[in-house]
Amino acid sequence: MEILLASLALIWGNVTAANPDASFEQLVQASLNAKNAVAIVQPAPSQETDPLAPVNKQDPQKDAPKIKGIYSTAHSAGGSRLNTLVRLLDDTELNSLVIDAKDDWGYITWETGNAELDAMGTTQKIIGNMPGLMSTLNEHNIYPIARIVVFKDTVLAKKKPEWSFVNPDGNLWGNGKNPPDSFVNPYNKEVWDYNIAVAKEAVKAGFKEIQFDYVRFPEGFEKRADTLKYTKDERSRIDAVASFVKYAKEQLQPLGVRVSVDIFGYAASVPAAEGIGQDFEKISQNVDVIAPMIYPSHYSTGWFGSKVPDAAPFVTINGASKDTIKKLEAIDKKGWKPIVRPWIQDFTASWIPGYIKYGKNEVEEQIRALKENGIDEFLLWNANNNYTPNVNY
Repeated sequence: MEILLASLALIWGNVTAANPDASFEQLVQASLNAKNAVAIVQPAPSQETDPLAPVNKQDPQKDAPKIKGIYSTAHSAGGSRLNTLVRLLDDTELNSLVIDAKDDWGYITWETGNAELDAMGTTQKIIGNMPGLMSTLNEHNIYPIARIVVFKDTVLAKKKPEWSFVNPDGNLWGNGKNPPDSFVNPYNKEVWDYNIAVAKEAVKAGFKEIQFDYVRFPEGFEKRADTLKYTKDERSRIDAVASFVKYAKEQLQPLGVRVSVDIFGYAASVPAAEGIGQDFEKISQNVDVIAPMIYPSHYSTGWFGSKVPDAAPFVTINGASKDTIKKLEAIDKKGWKPIVRPWIQDFTASWIPGYIKYGKNEVEEQIRALKENGIDEFLLWNANNNYTPNVNY
């Protein structure tokens, strides 16, 4: 009671100081207002909220099967090669196809029926009968994943140079390849929305997972970042890329589709790659599946103690798997760890000095290394979609 009286007295003093003619009823009302005000006051946060932290992140397909998949170009999926790939999946433990929905050049590979996307002139009807393709995959219990190449997009860059990177002379920037690849700008929100629009059409078509690839700036971008012309803001390249991933997950999660991202395998073994804007943890915390590309051929001399990592498939995959698991420990403690589903190698890297020919044993050695590290999902890459027969998956 004494505390209540003291509080009323304090309020009375404040009220009457400003309003000398205040009544007792006004005093009571002021007391109630003060009580309500106190009830809604929130303590000041001890630190700023992380803008890249997941918001209500959930796996929309908790009952999905363990995925063991292979890559398919749109030409294979839309042509006669599909029969061979389906037969391989029917006869083995493989159960998924990763199909180009937006390919390495930037072409949308089927007619979406979306007027805004059609107006961009970036569609090349490679898959002529998407409903028929989905029907075939469904009949054979094949889990369909749509691969969408995001920021490497020569087609869109040429149509929208203002969404890309321009040289000081005004010409569109391209890398050293022949013909050169161009990238669009990860800072550009219109680029984000364009790719998410493609993803949403892929969901409508029947894909159960959206796999984003080339979620980064061009290699060596840090060497030209200050000379190229492009729009940017105060965010680092790492935060720009990770912000896209978070935004994509939030846009697609309500549709019941999983979101995955391909990422350089060595990104798990080194600090964040500032130049290209890839941070393994920041990207991983906002996806359902992370797909590190841990092809032995991608590691140079000395990695994991091997003179030629390509010639040591078990050792290389074993080391890469351990680094991946360790890299995700921090977000695992927060409940944000995604499924780890690496890309592994089913091709012979004949351009590497000391390479070995990859076949049944080399593929199985990679899978054995994954299993010994508790990783039971994987994807096989072969650019020509020619996969080794008789492998024990």
